[in-house]
Amino acid sequence: MTSGQPLRQGGETTLTIAQVAERTGLTHDTLRYYEKAGLIERVGRTTGNQRRYQTADLAWLEFLLRLRETGMSIADMQRFARLRARGDATVPDRLAMLREHRAELARRMRALRRSAGALDDKIDHYERLLDETDEQPGTEETT
Repeated sequence: MTSGQPLRQGGETTLTIAQVAERTGLTHDTLRYYEKAGLIERVGRTTGNQRRYQTADLAWLEFLLRLRETGMSIADMQRFARLRARGDATVPDRLAMLREHRAELARRMRALRRSAGALDDKIDHYERLLDETDEQPGTEETT
């Protein structure tokens, strides 16, 4: 079996670490770290001890990437993963975590919009200065 082909295992198509790395953009080392850090549950193995990821693993990794991209700390991601592993009884706790994270993300987005506005104002200021310099007598380009 080539590493580029998914493998059927127990009726479900599984993926190698290389395939998951390609699909997620994570490195092999990061995928191993995520497993060691408890962000993902222990990944199934072949008889040759090669990692084989299930479809659910890939979906979970993609969600972790959204959490990371939105600035959730590894510690909070680990806490969320531990809650998830404990099952449906933790849904209220997970919901509270996500609501809190979403509120923080909204605050950061507002701050970034303010900062972008300040940058736009400064860019406009410098462009006006350049335009005024170009309009001064004796500064015209000759072609």
